[in-house]
Amino acid sequence: MLVGMYYNNKRVELEEMPVPEVGPHDILIKVMASGICGSDVLEWYRIKKAPLVLGHEVAGEVVDVGNSVKQFKKGDRVFTTHHVPCGQCYFCQRGHETACHFFQTKNNFTHGGFSEYLRVSGKSVETGTLVLPDTVSYEEGSFVEPLGTVVRGIDAIDLKEGDTVIVLGCGIAGLLMIKMCLSHGAGKIFATDIDGYRLEAARRLGVGDALHAREDIEGTLRTKNNGRLADKVIVCAGSLSAAQQSLKLVERGGTILFFAVPNPGDMVEIDLSPFWRNDVTIKTCYGAAPMDNIKALSLIEKKIITVTDLITHRLSLKDIGMGFDIVARGEDCLKVIIMPFE
Repeated sequence: MLVGMYYNNKRVELEEMPVPEVGPHDILIKVMASGICGSDVLEWYRIKKAPLVLGHEVAGEVVDVGNSVKQFKKGDRVFTTHHVPCGQCYFCQRGHETACHFFQTKNNFTHGGFSEYLRVSGKSVETGTLVLPDTVSYEEGSFVEPLGTVVRGIDAIDLKEGDTVIVLGCGIAGLLMIKMCLSHGAGKIFATDIDGYRLEAARRLGVGDALHAREDIEGTLRTKNNGRLADKVIVCAGSLSAAQQSLKLVERGGTILFFAVPNPGDMVEIDLSPFWRNDVTIKTCYGAAPMDNIKALSLIEKKIITVTDLITHRLSLKDIGMGFDIVARGEDCLKVIIMPFE
């Protein structure tokens, strides 16, 4: 089979590998759509494990099933994810599934979604794979995992109808956050980015105040929000400047969600006194648990959240190098989908 082998962001090459053999508890998926995630081009993180086949936003067709697998059959159209929690540890039992050691360390994919065929093993068969409804396309199915992470983030901050929200960063995560906030009845929604293309995308979603991140965001918030800052500040840009800026934009009684964080070693200085005095909450969010993905698929199926309007590029596997280059540069693109059999 053909795979897209990652060496670095500028070198992702089409290579041949054997189709993985299916064990008794495995399934083999013919990959029909696999999204390039922003984390796939975090070179400082990925390159230390290179060469490898990436791709974790996957939808495809089941073409082989281990003899111990009962819940799936050949021909099933599915979404699948590589990281799932154990469901039994202290953290899973307390609702912190993505803090589970098993979730953070066990990869159940061989080799990755940027390949023609993908073997799914272990807990990812049991709790990480979902059958797609007939009305959900493979492209839409590839959004289940990224939307699942956003579902988890929104649940973490207890978003209330009428809340004023500001989203820092209008990449895919930020735009999905905006869609979720709109579906939850948020009041005023502001968004920031340093890229005009992404700001225009936010405006198309209905954000009237999509602002360049270097503007006077605090002043604009107060001017257009009756002197108040944001009830919910959602950080979807993994930069130190965005993290620092978020601390100045939250209203008393509000919440900051660090959905994205700066690079390891980048330190954010916080004067805790005003946060303590003003009852401000700081939350973090990482990954998606099985229930988050189930909710995400339901939102897509019911057309509560549309995702195909975020796709800017559909590329074949032979063009994977181009896809990585597009995402790494981040110019005039939102979601890039790799379709191995197109």
